[in-house]
Amino acid sequence: MSVHYTLNLRVFWPLVTGLCTALVCLYHVLRGSAGAPAQPPDGADSGFPLLKVAILLLLGYVLLRCRHLVRQRFLPGSSRLAGHSPFAPRHLREPGLSILLESYYEHEVRLSPHVLGHSKAHVSRIVGELVRAGRARGSPGPIPGGALALAFRGDFIQVGSSYEQHKIRRPDSFDVLVPLRLPPPVALEPRSLGTEPALAPAFGSCFVCALKAPPSLSGTSGGQWLRDCKPFADGFCVDVRGRRHLSAALVLRWFQSHLQRSLATVRYSLEGRCRVSLTPGGLEQPPTLHILPCRTDYGCCRLSMAVRLIPAVHLGDGVFLVAPPPPPSAVGPLLELPGGLRTEALWGVNTARQEQKLLGWLQERAPPGACYLKCLQLLKALRDLGARGLDPVAATQWGRILSSYVLKTVLLTVLLRDGVPAHGWEEAHLSECLEELVQFLRGCLLRRHTLFHCVLGPGGAATEVGPLPKVLREAAPVDLLAAFDPHARELAAARLLSTWRRLPQLLQAYGGPRYLARCPPARSQRTQGFPEDEP
Repeated sequence: MSVHYTLNLRVFWPLVTGLCTALVCLYHVLRGSAGAPAQPPDGADSGFPLLKVAILLLLGYVLLRCRHLVRQRFLPGSSRLAGHSPFAPRHLREPGLSILLESYYEHEVRLSPHVLGHSKAHVSRIVGELVRAGRARGSPGPIPGGALALAFRGDFIQVGSSYEQHKIRRPDSFDVLVPLRLPPPVALEPRSLGTEPALAPAFGSCFVCALKAPPSLSGTSGGQWLRDCKPFADGFCVDVRGRRHLSAALVLRWFQSHLQRSLATVRYSLEGRCRVSLTPGGLEQPPTLHILPCRTDYGCCRLSMAVRLIPAVHLGDGVFLVAPPPPPSAVGPLLELPGGLRTEALWGVNTARQEQKLLGWLQERAPPGACYLKCLQLLKALRDLGARGLDPVAATQWGRILSSYVLKTVLLTVLLRDGVPAHGWEEAHLSECLEELVQFLRGCLLRRHTLFHCVLGPGGAATEVGPLPKVLREAAPVDLLAAFDPHARELAAARLLSTWRRLPQLLQAYGGPRYLARCPPARSQRTQGFPEDEP
């Protein structure tokens, strides 16, 4: 996505006004400090007050004129906005919403391309050195001799919103996949749990990976292969239904200890550029690498960054199994796994490469100036505004239901449903496109629509993203919201509608310059849960 810099008139003209006023005041002070000479002839000193009045009038005219031009620039020329949508109340159809959206996007949502590029390059250098050190150290691990242990493949894959051009606010958090290399005598047989009978919806997107002999060792007897792989199976596998399965929890434990040893190797060489530390995530979350600016670093982007380092096992065609899988649900008790399955053997699937290809495929077919990524950024900002005023438990639940991945899937589903971003996704229709996304998301929460994973299953976007492994093509479709309690989804839908209806007040209260719109203050919404739907 191409980026460009624009002159922010809403900041430029107040600065010009202040500078001109300061110059006039300075001239007046310097003229008075020079001493009062003899009384000049009548009318000789009357020109300066007149000059001041003329300058002030001219500045007032320029400011009013520029404000009028800014309003004309940001007003949408769409006839759909003047329509009477039953979803939006009257004040959302007024021109002020577009001005507020643009102001909020520029001041609170949009990232500086320079700062984002600098941050990504800095993360890439630090993580690159760490991964190379981890590959060079090999894997002493829990296996004697390290011959049949995991190892770093030597590369890393940057994923997430920072690398898909829809990150908001600050470039201070990143996700990086660290691919692992299996020993040569070991191969995996992945299987989706989506078709497992009596399985809770929270586990529908999980996979299990049984060990098997690679094709190159097909002539080896089964007993001999099992004896050869026993050190690896004892260190990294658990028993599920009589077969050895690769354990995400054991892999994650090894990964964190190996990262700690690798970080100790490169810490000294990084001291002149930054300070780094590693926070383990335990057996449930990947570790986080914290990158703090060094006191001697006089760079222009002194940011503290957190990088999640996620161990990944390559399945093929750019698809990875990640450890551990995402938390299934924050609502309700976690159901037991059927048939002897064990939670430590579950893996999640990461299709970030396919989603990046899908976004690129859409961008190639979109007209110039399409605003669908901007709508996604504003949808995330709308979610954050909706969390204001909630207690910590309700805010956490709200954030889990409306996760960034769910919001991105909403955008991709709407775009694929409509074909490609065509004439309806121009910049002039920004508020209407955002309303369409909010309507679809609310329908998914109320179970009027089903929000399926955009890659998994036979209904995924396989034709647009290229080939997929067979296990993904044959996986059952995954409803991303099925794991959440129906009542929690209804409360989230009510909160979403309430936030959308109060959007002008929220943007005016938490946005940038306050002089762009004069809206009544938003009502306080502090509550111990989500508010009911408004009439």
